[in-house]
Amino acid sequence: MSTTDLLQHPRRNLGIRYRTQATRFMKLAKKDVERKHENLEWAEHNARQSILYDFTDQENWRCLAKVKVERIDKDGLESLLMDLFQVLGRDPDLLVQIKEADLIESGQELLEAIFLNDPLDADVWFEEMSDDEITTFASRCRTLNFTDQRANIIFGRRIERLLKAGKEDLFISLVPHLLAHRPQNHELWLQLGRLHERRKEIAQSWLCYDHVQVLLPHTLERDRFLSRMKGKMDGDDFKPWSAPTISDRKSFLEKMQKLARIPSAIDAKNELHSPDKVLSDEEKIAILVEDEKYSEAFFMARSLAANGEQWALEWIEKIRELIA
Repeated sequence: MSTTDLLQHPRRNLGIRYRTQATRFMKLAKKDVERKHENLEWAEHNARQSILYDFTDQENWRCLAKVKVERIDKDGLESLLMDLFQVLGRDPDLLVQIKEADLIESGQELLEAIFLNDPLDADVWFEEMSDDEITTFASRCRTLNFTDQRANIIFGRRIERLLKAGKEDLFISLVPHLLAHRPQNHELWLQLGRLHERRKEIAQSWLCYDHVQVLLPHTLERDRFLSRMKGKMDGDDFKPWSAPTISDRKSFLEKMQKLARIPSAIDAKNELHSPDKVLSDEEKIAILVEDEKYSEAFFMARSLAANGEQWALEWIEKIRELIA
């Protein structure tokens, strides 16, 4: 797991610890007028750290907002709200309508309105969702960019909450949109694979377990799955089964690559070449990696490898290390 992923994986205890420190410095700022500026700086530092370590706790966002108001930092408060919009998969452009508003006066009220409509806690969020709102949520998931790992985690928890409520088909349809942007999430791949296996959707199970074993070869998830299938085939009621064809694997990986696609430099760089010059597949992967579009590059390399392009195996290993 990368340093960025470690920081973006919620760690509630650290979040609470830093928020407590921020609150303490806020109190000191009110008591000691001469050192107010210094104490508010320390309060902001700790409040920022609380969000860094646990962005899923609304109290951490409230704490930083209070510090921003105390420091009369309108630009900082606007940045905080835009960051929260990004975590929630909202369009930051929606903030354009309030740029002229007095955020020092109304910023905290706006923050509460956001939390009221879009709670960070998945259980609280689900309790307030009607069937129509769940349908709207599903539509949003199919159009959002989940490259921000925080949004990926928030929405992942919401989708898992839908599964807990028995909405299996919806879970299966939405999870790929998250995994496309975070293919290294082996826990979610395993969960999806086991769900498919329980539903006797064997080919889909194999594809999930295969992906996990590519990510973490030592887990042998695909091999264990094949052993289970072999054991079941000894029974009279089990139909003969074989692994998905190369065509099926390629189709699955191309679908994931398409879901992972975000505006890329490939088209722009193609335009710099002569009309007769077309980038090779390896050049395209290299550009994606250079632009840190690791998810799309990973699925593209896997698709090519599944189609017999042996050179793509080296790229799979390189990208696997980058996203591990």
